[in-house]
Amino acid sequence: MNEQIPHDKSLDNSLALMREGYLFIGNRVDRYQSDLFEARLLGQKVICMSGEEAAKVFYDPERFQKNGAVPKRVQKTLFGVGAIQTMDGEAHIRRKLLFMSLMTPPHQKRLAELAMEQWQASISKWEGAEKVVLFDEAKNILCRIACHWAGVPLEESEVKERADDFSAMVDAFGAVGPRHWKGRRARTRAEEWIRGIIEDVRTGKLKAEEGSALYSMAFHRELDGNQLDSQMAAVELINILRPIVAIATFITFTALALHEHPECKEKLHSDNSNDLEMFVQEVRRYYPFGPFLGARVRKDFIWNQCEFKEGMLVLLDVYGTNHDSRLWENPNEFQPERFKEWSGLFDFIPQGGGNPTLGHRCPGEGITVEVMKASLDFLVNKIEFDVPDQDLSYSLVKMPTLPESGFVMSNIRRK
Repeated sequence: MNEQIPHDKSLDNSLALMREGYLFIGNRVDRYQSDLFEARLLGQKVICMSGEEAAKVFYDPERFQKNGAVPKRVQKTLFGVGAIQTMDGEAHIRRKLLFMSLMTPPHQKRLAELAMEQWQASISKWEGAEKVVLFDEAKNILCRIACHWAGVPLEESEVKERADDFSAMVDAFGAVGPRHWKGRRARTRAEEWIRGIIEDVRTGKLKAEEGSALYSMAFHRELDGNQLDSQMAAVELINILRPIVAIATFITFTALALHEHPECKEKLHSDNSNDLEMFVQEVRRYYPFGPFLGARVRKDFIWNQCEFKEGMLVLLDVYGTNHDSRLWENPNEFQPERFKEWSGLFDFIPQGGGNPTLGHRCPGEGITVEVMKASLDFLVNKIEFDVPDQDLSYSLVKMPTLPESGFVMSNIRRK
């Protein structure tokens, strides 16, 4: 079996994966000079692959399916059990259209406006503060606007707790031990909370605005004509709210990029939305977010002299593809201008590859970009601040990762 492709020599790579994090696949791609290799993870044979051509194959629904690819431990923290990320075929497309309908350009614009309003409203509070941790502020603001936009009632007194729970689910993705269990407890609490709201909407105790995410999830019908049960509706509504809160990570890296590349600031002072766009896209390419994605082989096929057997788990290297020197000139340098002409679907995959309408690329990508642009505009054009001494390093071993200090700002003043 697969004598043509390199096999990683160790009996099981699970420990190496924990030790190497984002670089696990890339290190071996370099070592074997091959875009794909076979390894063993948690006792099963896995094919790992990297690069644009690999991404095209990985996103071919004839060859791969998501069902069975997301480990239960990740379903129990990040996505929820039985969520859209684990579906395929017609059922997946129908539910995906529901998500897409909530993430159209007008929705993206609305969320960006809400973000800017919230950022602006924070200034007076920050001006008197000795220091502000951007990551903590961002997750609270994003939780507030996500719930407001979705129509989910949220008391100001519970914002921090709910934001922390959404963050804990994301943080548990690559974790074992305490971080994993914290994520599981957070999910249980969030599901219980949202399930209660869905049930209140269905019984008429709570009125949801037609067209809102809450209304759409509460009354969505599947292919068989049935409504989602309240648990599944809660899971999927969380799959809309949680990724919005997760943009806090990208916003923190955006601030770090501004700090590390002050030469970019001049361009961002203009009203040119294009410069903001190029900058945030480069933040999404350059800094680590998702390390890799998994899928299972739908039916036997051969690609690049490698036999892909039905049911086998395959991992696509997200971080490595976004840093592939064949696709990106000087990939380890931060250069927003590279996005001037960019128009690919499989070379740039921070939130998945391919077409979001039909495949598994994240439908919320437009929301991420617009909210990041509003936040960047705020940091550059609406406030001035100092960056005191702090640990701004981030680990490529911890998945997901973040600058250690969460990006501390001091002496904040309105422009």
